[in-house]
Amino acid sequence: MEELQSALKERDLIVCTLPEKGRCLLTTRDFYPGEVIISQEPYVCVPNKSSGNRRCDGCFTSSNLRKCSACHVVWYCGSTCQKLDWKLHRLECQALSRLDMDKRKSVTPSIRLMVKLYLRRKLESEKVIPTTATNNYNLVEALVSHISDIDEKQLVLYAQMASLVNLILQWPEINMKEIAENFSKFACNAHTICDGELRPLGTGLYPVISIINHSCLPNSVLVFEGRLAVVRAVQHITQGAEVLISYIDTAGSTMTRQKALTEQYLFTCTCPRCIKAESAILEGYQCKDYQCNGFLLRSSDGKGFICQRCGVVRDKEEIRKIASEVKSMLDTVLMSSSAGNHQETFFMYQKIETLQRKLCHPFSISLMQTCEKLLEILMEQQNWREALAYCRLTIPVYQRVYPGFHPLLGLQYYTCGKLEWQSLLAYWHSVGLPKSTGMCVQDFYSPVEVYKGLKGFWATRTVL
Repeated sequence: MEELQSALKERDLIVCTLPEKGRCLLTTRDFYPGEVIISQEPYVCVPNKSSGNRRCDGCFTSSNLRKCSACHVVWYCGSTCQKLDWKLHRLECQALSRLDMDKRKSVTPSIRLMVKLYLRRKLESEKVIPTTATNNYNLVEALVSHISDIDEKQLVLYAQMASLVNLILQWPEINMKEIAENFSKFACNAHTICDGELRPLGTGLYPVISIINHSCLPNSVLVFEGRLAVVRAVQHITQGAEVLISYIDTAGSTMTRQKALTEQYLFTCTCPRCIKAESAILEGYQCKDYQCNGFLLRSSDGKGFICQRCGVVRDKEEIRKIASEVKSMLDTVLMSSSAGNHQETFFMYQKIETLQRKLCHPFSISLMQTCEKLLEILMEQQNWREALAYCRLTIPVYQRVYPGFHPLLGLQYYTCGKLEWQSLLAYWHSVGLPKSTGMCVQDFYSPVEVYKGLKGFWATRTVL
């Protein structure tokens, strides 16, 4: 711990323990928006496993890949990545090669991550791989596991996964209970590694980054530069303040966020956003006078909702009726969507949007999520002009949910920009300009790809 504190002191940070939160990371000077607070290479990491999209184990690229000729599991883009990874992969390769081909195919990224964790610990103890103050197995041991809080079904799953790790490693002295507990640590502490477009590439364990606690109103954000995890300030963080990131998608209701945090991270958030009136705007109803733009709070007698701006009371039964109709239509549209009826799904979401505009505040997250569904469908249909209109509608809510320097807000602006460009191209083509006018857009990701990357980024921590 002393070595870690010394290393963090050089970065103007310190680890403290608070009774109600456990370990946390505090600043010893002011940090400003965009400034790097801390960065860390992964202790261990693995790329995502997808039959149609293999990635290099070293740099996570998907180009010029060649499979390891011995284990037939790991891929590299060239000799540079292979050599850099060889000390660790040499042992992993031997272990995987002992399995028959069918069992090798069943080795998931989570299993590989655990195997690599134990192999790295072994190589560290043998002084083959050097340790640093910010990257060593002692820091992994210090991570919280919540093993005593998880249910029996999850414990059984971890025990089964531990058996597979044991089958791969075949170490007589291995501690199966410890492996199961480490899987529980992965669930609470491992992060999804994303590219510049915030699309998931793999999973990594960053022991120091994992010290940082959660807030639904974070003052910093975790992004990735290759495999390097970088925490940047998105607000002015004063000296002595706690560094906070978000573990989940903050563009959700308080109930949704609390449910996600309780189920995966086993704690209840008490950040300002979870307890202040801002939730009434992002999650509540709007004034009966649509020109007012006020938000409603329940009246003291419980018979209605009072606008906090003009004082007009909205009948409880009226709200209940519209809310019930919206819920019924949402249940129907989910069935329609799963059946692949895209046109019917689109019309249903339009009807839901119409109802929500009568019920919800313009900054409502529920209304924004409906607009995003319509945006996604329109982009799939390449209806760029209407997609642009819906994308613009989401911006004010994004501005309220995310700090001004947050990458998700930036990506939503970027999506708007891409849709502006595609709409312009569609207009050029409609008036007879040659398609070559817009050939340069092929150098970029399409709006659909950007949007999917954006929606995938909220899981900043991986789920086993």
